[in-house]
Amino acid sequence: MKQGGSSSPLSGRRGDTDSSCGELDANFAPKAHYLTSPDGAVDLPVADTVEMKGARSTNKNPECDPPDAKRIVIVDDHPLFRKGLEQLIHSDGAFAVCGEADNVSPDLAIVDLSLPGANGIELIKNIRAEFPKFPILVLSMHDESLYALRSLRAGANGYVMKHEAMANVVRAIHEVFSGRPYLSPAMAAQVITKFAKKSSDGEPDAVDRLSDRELEILELIGKGDDVHQIAKLLHLSPKTVETHRAHIKEKLQLKNAREVARFAVQWVDAREV
Repeated sequence: MKQGGSSSPLSGRRGDTDSSCGELDANFAPKAHYLTSPDGAVDLPVADTVEMKGARSTNKNPECDPPDAKRIVIVDDHPLFRKGLEQLIHSDGAFAVCGEADNVSPDLAIVDLSLPGANGIELIKNIRAEFPKFPILVLSMHDESLYALRSLRAGANGYVMKHEAMANVVRAIHEVFSGRPYLSPAMAAQVITKFAKKSSDGEPDAVDRLSDRELEILELIGKGDDVHQIAKLLHLSPKTVETHRAHIKEKLQLKNAREVARFAVQWVDAREV
């Protein structure tokens, strides 16, 4: 059901399910997907350019049964990681992981920032635009304050790095449900340091000028992907990728594609040290 009878800018379909809670087994393709919103009145766009095909829920966990449990949907394409995260969340009796079903009304979404064929930050913006108060917790492989800041600016309520998820995700969920934003102590220190450095230098980081999509493409260039590989990975046309690369060149005041590639490699290398 759409809010107020109006159509959403995103469209999608639901897959077959056999219950409302349990493991979400998803394969991703470039379309949109909806789950019922917390109040049951509208549909929640779980993905900007993502459809979950063949999603199912097992409902084999007794933790799914309590009616007062906070229901959480996990948007992540790594089955083993998702299963471990689900078990960890179920260890707290206050929460239940929900799969895809017509009667699912999630109270919080955990979103992987690096979904294949999708821009996680754009997904957050789309969810936030339609549902201003819906809680979103980001999982990311990026140990970098730049991505945390952009996620929070897009509307996320918390940011947890994947390598620390098993230690911090339950605490993060409690914090978000309590109305407080969550960053791990290590990431919070990075964010504070970044702001302090920016204030003392008086100059913003060059990549701050880039859009979220341009930053994503810059990182892929720095990892050695060419235009056609990036286009395939992000489900874009090569011409669109070239246009983004041209914008990167202009914003970073570089002369040509070769300088863009050199800058990208150096930028990625500096963040892997």
